[in-house]
Amino acid sequence: MKRENRQSLSRVVRQTLLFLCSLAGFSQNAIYAAPAASDTFTNPVVAHGQDPWVIRWQTNYYLCQSRPDGVWVNRAARLEDIGTNHWKCVWHPPSGTSYSEQIWAPELHFLQGKWYIYVAADDGNNANHRMYVLEGTYSDPQKPFVFKGKIASPSNRWAIDGTVLEMPDGKLYFIWSGWPGTKDGVQNLYIAPMSNPWTIDGKRVCISRPDRKWEQRDFPHINEGPETLWHNGHLFIIYSASAFWDDNYCLGQLTWTGGDVLDPHSWVKNPEPVFRRSDDVLGPGHCSFVRSPDGKQDWIVYHAHIGPGTRQRDVRIQRFTWNPDGSPDFGIPVSPGVPLQPPSGE
Repeated sequence: MKRENRQSLSRVVRQTLLFLCSLAGFSQNAIYAAPAASDTFTNPVVAHGQDPWVIRWQTNYYLCQSRPDGVWVNRAARLEDIGTNHWKCVWHPPSGTSYSEQIWAPELHFLQGKWYIYVAADDGNNANHRMYVLEGTYSDPQKPFVFKGKIASPSNRWAIDGTVLEMPDGKLYFIWSGWPGTKDGVQNLYIAPMSNPWTIDGKRVCISRPDRKWEQRDFPHINEGPETLWHNGHLFIIYSASAFWDDNYCLGQLTWTGGDVLDPHSWVKNPEPVFRRSDDVLGPGHCSFVRSPDGKQDWIVYHAHIGPGTRQRDVRIQRFTWNPDGSPDFGIPVSPGVPLQPPSGE
């Protein structure tokens, strides 16, 4: 067909469509407006990383992670971009101290008007792992932090993966993973009251032991990575179970039944994992939770194995919803490469 004939046919088709749209009451612009491209992303969102802690503050998301040389904080306007390179090192541990080596699982919290980072560290010997507090010196969480001190209960046992529970009345409680004695083999979850963001003020209380088979894969038997999750007055602790290097690493759940959070009877363990491996997502665990920019959606941030039988991990995100009883419904881990819609309000 000649070019002029094709152009003539095109004009006829366009004029016919315009006429039909006018009869239907549609704007002529509807013919020319192409559908908007779907703005999607895929997992993983961070190619290499572990123990992801993400917090939303003002208009940005902040990802706090450890490296051999210290604690780093990244910044991104969109949750799916937390792997982009806006990293800042906020703390280098000095050499030759009890907290110079094996920097693990830092968490960034804004409490009582200041930024704090809770991080596990030791002198190179895992048996000496304890929790430490860093204090922010600026309103910007990517500015340098200073060493505040060790945070420990009177027993001063092995401790990692510390987090803070803030109750509606403002009271603070520290929750962490620790050994019951002085030898490796079992990691329980403990809670203790805090008198301020850097001080435990009371004895530790065990609220969870790895007493289910899905918490006992490989050695040691492990409960770790506790994270608090509130929803409509309901309080949950979502924690990691079994060894992280096992492909069956998963998430368990404690539900607060009311009353004193220091009373072990105030917590009920879910009989089964609430987030576990799929055929192509192995070892999902050690999570944190954030809201979408418009506050209408809840998202889980977690790590998973890069491949079967490896200790290397990457970071992934996905939306979750809520069950009729108010508990979280995390679904199943989304396969790598599957297009996902970004958080609402971006």
